[in-house]
Amino acid sequence: MLSERMLSLGLQSSVIRDIFEYGLKRKKEIGNNNVFDFSLGNPSVPPPKEVNQILMHLIETIPAEKLHGYTSGPGGQCVRSAVADYIKNSFDFAATSDLIYLTCGAAAGLAISLNALTTEQDEVIILAPFFPEYRVFIEHTGANPVIVQSKTDDFKPDFELLAEAITEKTKAVIINSPNNPTGTCYTKETIQELADLLNKKQAEFNQVIYLLSDGPYQELVYDIELPFIPDYYDNTIIIYSFSKSLSLAGERIGYIFVSPKTKNANKVFASICGAGRSLGYVCAPSLFQFLIKECIGLTADLSVYKKNRDLLYNGLINLGFEAIYPDGAFYLFVKSPFKNAKKFCEKAKEYELLLVPSDSFGTQGFVRIAYCVSTEQIINSLPAFNKLAKELNLL
Repeated sequence: MLSERMLSLGLQSSVIRDIFEYGLKRKKEIGNNNVFDFSLGNPSVPPPKEVNQILMHLIETIPAEKLHGYTSGPGGQCVRSAVADYIKNSFDFAATSDLIYLTCGAAAGLAISLNALTTEQDEVIILAPFFPEYRVFIEHTGANPVIVQSKTDDFKPDFELLAEAITEKTKAVIINSPNNPTGTCYTKETIQELADLLNKKQAEFNQVIYLLSDGPYQELVYDIELPFIPDYYDNTIIIYSFSKSLSLAGERIGYIFVSPKTKNANKVFASICGAGRSLGYVCAPSLFQFLIKECIGLTADLSVYKKNRDLLYNGLINLGFEAIYPDGAFYLFVKSPFKNAKKFCEKAKEYELLLVPSDSFGTQGFVRIAYCVSTEQIINSLPAFNKLAKELNLL
């Protein structure tokens, strides 16, 4: 007898992946340059040149049995120390390698952390719109996802709704800043207000509420500065991936950092180790652990995304579309001219524009456009958006 729940997940295809697969089919039919695929958040900017250089050096100088062999379950000690040093030097925050767990990207980091923290009937709050897999990760633990809608003018937290949603069952709140799918960034004022609310609720219910910060877009910010969340709230766990900053999405390398200010931080970390073991997430890819040690702090040329944002945002606004101005990440959240965002996406397909409806992100009435594509694609897509705008009488 199969697990009905796992079978259901396996049969439920991702809307984003469906659109991506449709795009591959259309490109074969009419040519790559005639399809404007904005579905996947897959970095188009190449990794910094140092990445290949370091990889070649590692392959040539480190014995194969070490380079490709197992590390300790939480990751190589030298790599964890390098991550801790980076956090200390970058954010002037006390970090120790003993509270860092290397993971197969941020997805594994979230799955591990949620399994470490929650039990059945616990509640985990997610702020909509959100990365769709949050719900899957939470439900796998037996906990219940509680969805709280953000303010639709800027997609910052609606603190009144959030305060109402926090109960004695609340074990954690997940935040994602810069946000996928909106590009919204939380300022220090927002984080301080969030910290004040969580501290108040912790005192009210006499229990710890963890703040899980999903931060793979941490370096992708434009003209603003992000606050370092553990400075504001003690019970914080950072989940990070090098997928976007180094353009290594397919290599699946990241880490979990438990703030040393977290209550019983060492026990929390031990639980994370136990969750990693139970899920089979033991020992992140060794080659890329060694890579991270040598190039932590480097980034790809992220300025390309800022250029793409400006071209696309200004282009669409001039055509009469409404969009949330993104301060980070590489997504544009555009208001659908139809109440049904899926209908808008189907209409856009007629012009070979592949957009993602917001329904799977927990919010209705918008579409996500991933502008982590070539600048050439942005420029070439604008005439198609122009035709779409004319048909919809936006001009």
